[in-house]
Amino acid sequence: MTTMKRVLVLAGDGIGPEVVREALRVIDWIDRRRHVPFDVQQGEVGGAAIDAHGTPLADATMALAQEADAVLLGAVGGPKWDALPFAQRPERGLLRLRKELQLYANLRPATVFAPLVDASTLKPEIVRGLDLMIVRELTGGIYFGEPRGIELLPDGQRRGINTQVYTTSEIHRVGRVAFDLARKRGSKVCSADKANVMESGRLWREEIQKLRDESYSDVELEHMYADAVAMELLRRPNRFDVIVTDNLFGDILSDEAAMMTGSLGMLPSASLGDQRADGGRKALYEPVHGSAPDIAGKDLANPIATILSLSMMLRWSFDMHTEADLIEQAVEGVLASGTRTGDIMAPGMARVSTTVMGDSILHELDKLSA
Repeated sequence: MTTMKRVLVLAGDGIGPEVVREALRVIDWIDRRRHVPFDVQQGEVGGAAIDAHGTPLADATMALAQEADAVLLGAVGGPKWDALPFAQRPERGLLRLRKELQLYANLRPATVFAPLVDASTLKPEIVRGLDLMIVRELTGGIYFGEPRGIELLPDGQRRGINTQVYTTSEIHRVGRVAFDLARKRGSKVCSADKANVMESGRLWREEIQKLRDESYSDVELEHMYADAVAMELLRRPNRFDVIVTDNLFGDILSDEAAMMTGSLGMLPSASLGDQRADGGRKALYEPVHGSAPDIAGKDLANPIATILSLSMMLRWSFDMHTEADLIEQAVEGVLASGTRTGDIMAPGMARVSTTVMGDSILHELDKLSA
């Protein structure tokens, strides 16, 4: 008997509900065609939660996330809530999910599908065949370190404070994720830091090296300064396989890598916690893109990043590699046919809606499963 897969869906704000709708259609397809039962519950996060409950993430929704096998999220934020105090902004709901679920490793693949080589702003020969993974530490570093805040000085000036803090255990646990991934890929890890100017960077470099020497001697390790990695991503991105880095640098480098592929609308992500005794792990899956309020409600958004986030969920949370492969093959087949949303259109192509892109992927899934 197939075990029920418990998924909490948090569509969120802006285009979130539209792109998540298409991912839910794929879940329904898997339920019907692959006979895998899903128990899907839905809740609010971000601005939608503020409007419904007065908080960016209600305690009841947080409890549902703790009970779920995986969380699928759309997007959070928008100008409607920009005037709120920092602690009440929509993004705080996402940060709470990451922190309380202890999702310390953010996996952001940067893959260029062959039909989209020309969609990148870089030359085709630079990005052709690009397939790298950035592993970003997600619950430590400067985004969470104390002390932090804005204070008034005696001379009337204001001072903003953020603190970069890491411990050995925080570095080792995300490092293990990166090295384990590399063993399944090209057995090569690049660790990005600023060990030349930051004590936390020196600690990061020393502890990643220690972890490699003690437990992963079969994996090639290279240390680079984060700014050098940024340059190399634009010059020779295919030299990288797995990049592991801290919260701040991971945020920046993963967005850079994302745009190399042609559109943020193409890229998924997974945020993972520790493996449990039963083999499962807390996990949240979401597209890399934001809420895009300028096109929200217009059926114009690209749902592929969210659908590929679902593929990552099947692979990482449910060990459903066949179904994950099917989804990725369906996406590539649709792109090869010339079907495009506005963000990945080339001259002479007709733009399709969010719904039509979802229809096309479901049709391709039917063909692949015939």
